[in-house]
Amino acid sequence: MSWSTADIPDLHGRIAVVTGANGGLGLETARALAVKGAYVVMAARNQRKAAAAADEIRGDAPDASLDLVALDLASQSSVRAAAEQITAAHKSVDLLINNAGVMGIPETKTVDGFETQFGVDHLGHWTLTALLLPALLRTAGARIVTVTSTAHHMGRAVDPANPHLEGRYRPWRAYGQAKLANYHFGLGLQRELEKAGADTASLIAHPGLSNTDLQAVSVRETGGGASQRLFLFLARRTGMSAADGALSQLRAATDPAAKGGEFYGPRFVNNGPPVRKPVLRKLGMDTAIAALWEVSERETGLPIDVHPAGHERSSRW
Repeated sequence: MSWSTADIPDLHGRIAVVTGANGGLGLETARALAVKGAYVVMAARNQRKAAAAADEIRGDAPDASLDLVALDLASQSSVRAAAEQITAAHKSVDLLINNAGVMGIPETKTVDGFETQFGVDHLGHWTLTALLLPALLRTAGARIVTVTSTAHHMGRAVDPANPHLEGRYRPWRAYGQAKLANYHFGLGLQRELEKAGADTASLIAHPGLSNTDLQAVSVRETGGGASQRLFLFLARRTGMSAADGALSQLRAATDPAAKGGEFYGPRFVNNGPPVRKPVLRKLGMDTAIAALWEVSERETGLPIDVHPAGHERSSRW
């Protein structure tokens, strides 16, 4: 029996933070959570689009509880400001869905000097997660879902000596590295949480081939690159809708049976209903995760502190 949004349990009283909630997978994720009663913090760079997305959600759920927070993952100062705003308003957070990202773009740098795909897709989410962890650890059964891609299969683990691919940049090489970093981050975080005895869970998910703005932005950014145009064509002709693509991350976030360290994606690799997928590429994973932690702490200046000691915990699940 296929899993759908009808299987999401009642979420009244839950606080969910969704990055990139102004469109595509993020919008559909925010919509599904809000319809089920969650208070959804829509964290997005483009606040005009975010306001329009919030209005759209309220068209489906007039009583939706939504909050807009400006978040530019390409700026560490913006991430810190967003985290401060969220934690000032919410002592506890139940769900963090690290959804936003960029794909297959020309070589550029973030304001902090990071290669953009690694900086946005991973380092921005590293910092946001690190700063929201105290609020997540306060809530029994909280979950963190990091969105990766089938492109993680073509990625190489981050090299601490050259994490930003200086002199080695290729759009898809950088994207593969960033999405493998998402994969390793979600799994590595679960290991740290388990070692600390925290019951906060970290899961990973991928949306398969979904028809969202991601492909169109990639085409615009590259001036119509051939491979980018191919992915746009495939997404439009054979891809799932954004609503269907979002189901994997929604299942990871809300299915009562889902557990930390699990991986959810479409049944047929890039299409189909959301199912639990095997965690592959285990050979060398310990070394890759250790390298990612080293680079992420060095570049952001923030460790991931998973120890819940001293935090008052609330139970809303």
